[in-house]
Amino acid sequence: MRPRRSVTLTVLSGVMLVYALLPLAWLLVNATKTQPDLLSRFGLWFGHGFALFDNIADTFTYDGGIFTRWLLNTLLYVVAGAGGATLLAALAGYGLAKFDFPGRRGVFAVVIGAVAVPGTALAVPTFLMFSNLGLTDTPWSIVIPSLVSPFGLYLMWTFAADAVPDELLESARVDGAGEFRTFFRIAAPLLAPGTVTVLLFNVVATWNNYFLPLVMLKDRDWYPLTLGLSAWNRQAVTAGGDVVFNLVITGSLLTIVPLIAAFLLLQRYWQSGLSAGSVKE
Repeated sequence: MRPRRSVTLTVLSGVMLVYALLPLAWLLVNATKTQPDLLSRFGLWFGHGFALFDNIADTFTYDGGIFTRWLLNTLLYVVAGAGGATLLAALAGYGLAKFDFPGRRGVFAVVIGAVAVPGTALAVPTFLMFSNLGLTDTPWSIVIPSLVSPFGLYLMWTFAADAVPDELLESARVDGAGEFRTFFRIAAPLLAPGTVTVLLFNVVATWNNYFLPLVMLKDRDWYPLTLGLSAWNRQAVTAGGDVVFNLVITGSLLTIVPLIAAFLLLQRYWQSGLSAGSVKE
């Protein structure tokens, strides 16, 4: 049986595709322009020359190579923050799904409530707490808050409830396996699709995090890419600061490349994680 085709859905999908790809196309086109072309031909068309590689080189060498420092900082925050948040979400979600203990429903209510609270609402209280601890303007002020992912915990909780059979866990316990060994040897492979899905959400959230570093950090040597590019953009709009405008655009293009690569490399696990549980035998 041939699938039904809907003209309306096709048109809407096309509109959404253009809406999603147009900013990326604008960014790619303008990253190939020289500084004079950007000032005179600012739009969705190429300039007189192709300066993409020159712009990339200038981006990495400008101001003593500070862009490389910001890139390494962002990788540090992603590996420690997003990676740690994913591990904690997997452990906590598995425990909440497979163990019955007093207060379990209360934990569920707290998690659901935490999902509804925007991160910006917690930025100022978090800053005050970290300021009293003397941790502001350090990497810990970014990594530690990133370890808490209520949405990731909820996803792993619901995923683990169906992905890990109780009979399999009981068999491992009968064979004498401890709880941590049971998790890492038996449950973790079954949770891989959901874990990768949560990891992608956490990586994107940490990579694009702007408001928390803006509140926590003053030393630009600890800036992530988002805050560093914002500083360049403020410099670009000041009088005489337009010399770095091409660096802002090229740096923005380089910033999204790792995210695109992560989605493409982990696409198979991500799609299977989203569709898990949709079909019952």
